[in-house]
Amino acid sequence: MKHIHSEVEKDTRYLRLLSQSFPTVAKASTEIINLRAILNLPKGTEHFLADIHGEHESFRHVLKNASGNIKRKVNEIFGDELTHEEKRNLCTLIYYPEQKLELIKSTERDMRQWYFTTIHRLVRVCRDVSSKYTRSKVRKSLPDDFSYIIQELLHERPDDADKAAYVKVITDTIISTGSADDFIAAISNVIQRFAIDQLHILGDIYDRGPGAHIIMDTLRTYHNWDIQWGNHDILWMGAHAGNDACICNVIRLSLRYANLATLEEGYGINLVPLATFAMEHYADDPCEEFCPKTDAGCDGISEKTYRLTAQMHKAISVIQFKVEAEIFSRHPEWGMNDRALLGNIDYSRGVCAIDGKEYEMKSCHFPTIDPRNPNMLTADERELLERLHHSFTVSEKLHKHIKALLSHGCMYTIANHNLLFHASIPLNADGTLKEVELYGGKKYSGRELLHRTGMIIRSAFQSDTEPQEKSFATDYFLYLWCGPDSTLFNKSKMATFERYFLKDKETYKEGKGHYFMLRDNEEIVDRILDAFGVEGPNRHIINGHVPVHVASGENPIKAGGKLMVIDGGFSQAYHKETGIAGYTLVYHSRGFQLVQHEPFASTEDAIMRGTDIKSTAQIVEMSAHRMLVADTDNGRELKRQITDLQKLLYAYRHGVIKENAKG
Repeated sequence: MKHIHSEVEKDTRYLRLLSQSFPTVAKASTEIINLRAILNLPKGTEHFLADIHGEHESFRHVLKNASGNIKRKVNEIFGDELTHEEKRNLCTLIYYPEQKLELIKSTERDMRQWYFTTIHRLVRVCRDVSSKYTRSKVRKSLPDDFSYIIQELLHERPDDADKAAYVKVITDTIISTGSADDFIAAISNVIQRFAIDQLHILGDIYDRGPGAHIIMDTLRTYHNWDIQWGNHDILWMGAHAGNDACICNVIRLSLRYANLATLEEGYGINLVPLATFAMEHYADDPCEEFCPKTDAGCDGISEKTYRLTAQMHKAISVIQFKVEAEIFSRHPEWGMNDRALLGNIDYSRGVCAIDGKEYEMKSCHFPTIDPRNPNMLTADERELLERLHHSFTVSEKLHKHIKALLSHGCMYTIANHNLLFHASIPLNADGTLKEVELYGGKKYSGRELLHRTGMIIRSAFQSDTEPQEKSFATDYFLYLWCGPDSTLFNKSKMATFERYFLKDKETYKEGKGHYFMLRDNEEIVDRILDAFGVEGPNRHIINGHVPVHVASGENPIKAGGKLMVIDGGFSQAYHKETGIAGYTLVYHSRGFQLVQHEPFASTEDAIMRGTDIKSTAQIVEMSAHRMLVADTDNGRELKRQITDLQKLLYAYRHGVIKENAKG
C-alpha cells in the first residue's frame, strides 16, 4: 500500500492530466474493464510486403484480397453452400464492388433478389472478419453513411426467429431506397479493412513498375501502415531534396525500364528538355547499350520512341556520372573517388583504367565530355540539370508522397518481437557490428547507426537544419544509394558504369557485404537482434532488398527460421529471375505464414473474369497457443495504461485527486 501511495504522489501531475479524460471512478473503472477485455482478443493480422517496385495493380489486388485471406474466409464460411463460381463472384465483388456491380446489372434479370441474397452473404463475411475486434473499434471504422445499419446487421442474426423480420425489413429498405449499390461498396471496403489490421512495407515502393505514385496514393489513405525505407525510396527522397545525382539516377532507371508514367503522369516532371538535349547531342549515336529493357513495338513503344529513349538514357547517364564525381570529391571521407571513372578513360585509345588494369570500352562516343576535364558539365548540361532540379523540388504531389514516407517511415522498426529493415546491417568479416562514419566524423554501428542515419535523412527536409548539415544530408542520399557501407546497399560498388561502357563482364561483379554472406548464421542473427534489443523466444529479422531465387531452390527462410527474406520479385523485371511474383508474410494469431504469389494478369481481367492472384501459403512458424492482444506491443502499452488508471482510481478513492462529475 505504501508503495502505490508513493507512486501516486510522484505521478500526481500526470494523473491530473489523465483525470481530464476519465474524471470519475466510474469512467476510469469502465476503461479498465474495456482494456482488460481487449487484451484477451486475438491479435490483429499483420501483413509484410517488400520491394513492390511500382507494380500498383498487383499491390492493390493483394491488399484487396488480403493476400488470399478473404478467399479463404469465403470458402470456410460457405463451404458447399455455394458453388465455386458463386464464391469466386462474391470475392470479386468484395475486391472491386463498383466495377463488378456494373457487370452484374448488365446480365442479372432479378436484381432485387440478387441484392437481397448478396447483402446477407456480405454481412456474414463482414461478421467473420470483424469478430476479433471490439464493437467500439468496428463502429469507429465504419463509414458514416451506413454505420448504424451495418452495426445492426452485424449484431443481429437472421436465424433468430424473433429478429428475422427486423433484419429483413432493414435489407428490404436498403434495396427499396436505391441504396443497395452504395451499401455493397461500403461493406466490401469494411471487409477489406478488417482483413488486414497492420501493413508493414519493408521498402522499395519506387522504380521499375509504372505506378509507384498510385501505390503512394493508396497508402496515404490506408488505415494502418508503416514503411522501412528502401534504397529506391531513398533515391526518390534524395531527388525531391535536391540531390542532382539522385535526380539523374531516378530518370535513368525510368528510361532503362521504358517507364515514364510515374515521372510524367504521376509527378509532372517535364522530360521534354531532356529529349531535346538528347536529340541534339546524340543524334548520330546508336546508344546500343542504353536501349530500354523492352523491345520496340512492345507495350506500344514505336521504333522512334525506342531510339529516343535510348538517347535520353545515355544523355542522363553521362550527366549522372559527372555529378556523382563532384559529390564524391566533396566527401573524401566516403572513399569513393575511385568511382569517378570518366577521368580514368583514355579517350583516344578507347580504354578505361580500373585498379591499375586497362579495360576495353564498348564505345567511346562522348560528345559532351572534354577529355581534359571529363567531369565538368557543359553549359547545356548545366541548364538542363537546373530545369530538372526545379521540377523535382517543386512537384506538389511528390512533396505529399515524400511527406507520407517521412511520417510513416524510418530506417528500421521493431514490431511484436520482429526487427524490420529493408536491406542489411553492416558487419565485419567476423560477424561483429561494423562502425560506420556519419556526419561530423562520428562512428556508429547497429541500432544507433540506423537511428542516426534516419535523423540525417529527416534533417534534409527541415527548415531549421544548419546549412552545412543540410548540405551534407542532401549529399548523403547518394551514399545511401551506392556507398559500400550503406545499410541500404552494402556492396563493394555499384557497377552501372562498367555495365554500360566496358566489355569485360568480370568488371560487373558487385561484391556483397558481410551481412549477406553471414545472414544464414543463427549466431550472427541473434547478435544483431541482441544489439537492437529485440526480446522474446520467437524473435525474427524480416527484410527484403535481394530477390529470393525460388526457381533455383533458394529458401526465403534462413538462420533456422530467425530471418525471413520476403523479396519475391513483385516487379515484372524479376519474374524470370525469381520464378514467382512476390511474397506476403502474414502474422496472425496462430503464427507466421509465407504467401507466395504467381503473376497477376490485370485488374480488368480480375473484374471481367473473376481471376485472382494464385497464391500458395506455407507455414513458417506456428504458436503453441493462440496469440492475444496481450502478447503484442499494443498489449504491453494497454497494460501500462491499466496500471496508470489503477493509480488514478487510488488517487480518487484516497482523496489525492478529486472526481469531477461534471466532466
